[in-house]
Amino acid sequence: MARIKGALMTRKRRNKTLKLAKGYYGSKSKLFKTAKQAVMKSGNYAYIGRKQKKRDFRRLWIARISAGCKANGMNYSTFMNGLKKAGVTLNRKMLSEIAIADPAAFTSLTEQAKAALK
Repeated sequence: MARIKGALMTRKRRNKTLKLAKGYYGSKSKLFKTAKQAVMKSGNYAYIGRKQKKRDFRRLWIARISAGCKANGMNYSTFMNGLKKAGVTLNRKMLSEIAIADPAAFTSLTEQAKAALK
């Protein structure tokens, strides 16, 4: 029985890795061994980055809401507590958009939160 060497699949696999490494500096885009290491590392960074993106946006939204609250004489934690007690179920993304785009509406939300805390 003839031996199957698999050169075609090996070449395809290597070309796939080299294609992913296109644009990398120096030998990382040319040599398979270094390209493979760089692609694996960049994949890890991309995975971690997708998690960090969620954290970063949440921090941004909270900072914007906090700034809006301070302008209305409240702090962030009491505002969020007041909204929860008032039964307002807006997420932080929407609250930050309201704080930026429509300060009057955000002021009415802070009034609702203050009223619910009394």
